[in-house]
Amino acid sequence: MHHQADEENGSSPPISSEPGPDFSRQKQDPPGLEADMESRPRYRAERYKAAGKLTGKAALITGGDSGIGRAVALLYAREGADVAIVHLPSEQPDAEKTRKLVEEQGRTCLLLPGDLRDAEFCRDVVERTRQELGRLNILVSNAAYLNSKLQLEQLTAEDWDRTFKTNVYAYFHLVMAALPHLGEGDAIIATATEEALKGSTTMIDYAAAKAALITFTKSIAPHLASRGVRANIVAPGPTWTPLNAADPHMPPEDLAQVGSETPIGRPAQPEEIAPTYVFLASDADSSYITGEVIAVTGGETDTR
Repeated sequence: MHHQADEENGSSPPISSEPGPDFSRQKQDPPGLEADMESRPRYRAERYKAAGKLTGKAALITGGDSGIGRAVALLYAREGADVAIVHLPSEQPDAEKTRKLVEEQGRTCLLLPGDLRDAEFCRDVVERTRQELGRLNILVSNAAYLNSKLQLEQLTAEDWDRTFKTNVYAYFHLVMAALPHLGEGDAIIATATEEALKGSTTMIDYAAAKAALITFTKSIAPHLASRGVRANIVAPGPTWTPLNAADPHMPPEDLAQVGSETPIGRPAQPEEIAPTYVFLASDADSSYITGEVIAVTGGETDTR
């Protein structure tokens, strides 16, 4: 039925109509800008039907300037939420674009530039969100650092520290700062990766850090449940974002074929990942779900 409806509208179902390899081989210096990508990620989710699921709520989204974070910010705004997004100062052009998208939905968008490796900054963004948006209901810890390794000897202590401070320590500081402000019906959502569920020969420190993030979330979920707060994880598979284009050790030929190994044969677009974040933020949809990992992997089900 859905397939027929798509055909009547002159479009193919998303599973077959989203872009696939061969992608641009264009590389960027970290952290990368979506504005500079030749093959732009899709984030508008035009097939998505909003239903006011987050009306009156305020969300803090780290890494909300581009990629999955931008798509989540837009859908949250369409669902009625005001949004604060954390980004690096160098990502200001992407952040400005995301703010425009949110404001086009009639919602407020607060930009919070800085480095999440700084614990004080993590505490500050929580306080500023609460003060300037009036509340904090949804914490989305999504910002990440990735520097793949083609050989084990490329893994340095410096890179290990940066990966863990960005991908795990920041999440810890954000959660602890948000605790006094979260109440019944509120939610914490963290972005992991399928690599955290099975390991990775190239994303070694990245996978390890994201695995720590998952276990931390599962450990705190029972504590939060007693307060009426739910904490869950989204584990995306390969997704077309600046994170890939700015991965220093990813060869251009591999970048062009991102996602080709999945059963669907392509990477996800951010607009395909973002609805899961709406689902987990909406108490009406997922009130009995906490401490869970939702893997959105394009069919990569072997996560042992």
